[in-house]
Order: sequence, then C-alpha cells, then structure tokens
Amino acid sequence: MCVRLTQDVALVGGGNTGFNISAPGDCHVYLLNGGDELALIDAGVGGVHGDTGMILANIEADDFDPARISRLLLTHYHADHAGGAAELRDRLGCDVHGTELTARTMETGDEIAISLQAAKAAGIYPTDYEFRACPAVGSFRDGQPFRVGRLTVTPFDTPGHCRGHASLLVEGGDRRYLIGGDLVFYGGSILLQNILDCSITEYAESVHRMREVPFDALLPGHFTLSLRDGMRHLRAAAAAFATLAVPKNAL
Repeated sequence: MCVRLTQDVALVGGGNTGFNISAPGDCHVYLLNGGDELALIDAGVGGVHGDTGMILANIEADDFDPARISRLLLTHYHADHAGGAAELRDRLGCDVHGTELTARTMETGDEIAISLQAAKAAGIYPTDYEFRACPAVGSFRDGQPFRVGRLTVTPFDTPGHCRGHASLLVEGGDRRYLIGGDLVFYGGSILLQNILDCSITEYAESVHRMREVPFDALLPGHFTLSLRDGMRHLRAAAAAFATLAVPKNAL
C-alpha cells in the first residue's frame, strides 16, 4: 500500500505514528517523483524489526520502479529515520545523503551519538535492535538547492530535536512542500526528548527561522499531514516559543 499525496510526493512507509503501511517503528517515508528521477526521504528502522521489503513493495504497487531511485535523503540520524539506510543502499544501489554530521554518524554507526541505548532503555526500540553503519555523503548545504529531476530541493539546518537535523523544502511541483523530519508536527507540537543533543534553544531558533520560509504542505516525520496551509503549524509552535514557553510535546 502506498498513499499518493500529489503527483510529486507519495507516502511509501510509516508505522505506529502514522498509517501503518510498513514496520511499526518506522517514521513516515516519502518518495519524491521528479519525473526522470526518484528519491526517497528517510528510511525507516530497517533490520529485523523493520520491513524494507514492504517499503519497496509499496513503491512498486503505485507503479514506480525502485530502480529509478537514485538518492536516499536523510533528515537526521535517529534510528526510526535512518536505520534502514544501509539496507536500502544495498538493495537499490542508491547514494545516501544528509548533513555533514548525519553522514559522519551514519559512516561510524555511532549508537551513542544517536542516543540508541537511551531509546532502548526507554522501550522505544527492542533491546536486540542493531543500527547498521552505512556509507553516506554530507552533501546538504544550508540554503543551497539541488535537483531531483524537475523538482528543486533546498535543505535547511534545523537543529533542536537533535544535532545535524535538516528540513527539506521541495519546489517545482504543484505546491511547495516542507518535509520537516521531526521539526514540527500537526497543531504546532514538537518532539523534545531527554537525550544528549536535544536543545530547546536551538529548537526555538529553528522554528522561528523556518516560519519565514513560505510553503504550502507540511509533511512531517510522524503523525498527521497537512497538504494545505501547513505553515499554520509552524506559526503555532513559533508563537509558543515567542512567549518563552515550550510548545506541546508530541511524546
């Protein structure tokens, strides 16, 4: 099962915090349709607790050829977003891209850096879950666009949820999309966690910054999507931060 959102974007993966079309622990996994080029955004958990095969089957069920996927773009290095990167790279032969910090962390498979042990202790991942290291390219440059076929993708540095986090503005289709990873969610909620690289002040700076970037659709890493007037959710989070309060936490 695949959810075709528009002619430009399809939802091809997602677990218990979404539409349960792939493994329970998966974030939303998006497919960008640039015409002569396809790209995936985020990868799900992968491994024995993931279902990369289901993500690929979802892509094929919507008449897309996975062999045309040239790149996997990671919003950040947490396991629900990046754990399946190595397996997707093995199966598709695609390059894996992210910020420089995300790429370095993927290369080393540093489970401390991605707070995996803390997440296991909190019951978010099974104790036998293993994060596979993966060759990656730190190609994202803040505010510098690149092409995915007919679409233009501009990464923005948006730390706060974790270091090395990026949000992706996608233009050139039938609307502007912000594929925001774990930056902000429906209703203006955010995702603060008691982990080493989560920062309220950096989170506030990122939200205030992205409030100034016009877009139509908010496609977050979890929960409900907004295909129209997605900026209202960012504005709600920014308004809470502006009062020195903290927006509602999605956890």
